[in-house]
Amino acid sequence: MNNQIHAYYHSVIPKLIQKNNQTPTQDFSKVLEQHTLTISKHAKQRMESRNIHISESRWAEMEAKLTEAKQKGLKESLVILDNAAFIVNANNGTIITAMDRAESKTKIFTNLTGTIVMD
Repeated sequence: MNNQIHAYYHSVIPKLIQKNNQTPTQDFSKVLEQHTLTISKHAKQRMESRNIHISESRWAEMEAKLTEAKQKGLKESLVILDNAAFIVNANNGTIITAMDRAESKTKIFTNLTGTIVMD
């Protein structure tokens, strides 16, 4: 099974935003094909059950930060956004699990090699 982010359609993936009231020239799944982040089945379920929505531009930002993290030798990273937190394997760009920010405040995270704060 391919866990590429573009392979799933669910509430987490936003619709393509139309600019200048024009019809989009490509659908959103094709836009996401450009990205390398994958979502594990577990993380996908968590995002859906917790109603976590991440915009396409935030995915791109997260991807860029994870590329930086990988270059610095980080393996397992905690990525903190304004509305969510993710445990991500920076080596292969896989989102392992997801939680909303309120839930992340009560957790202790272990076996991480770095944290990325993107508030």
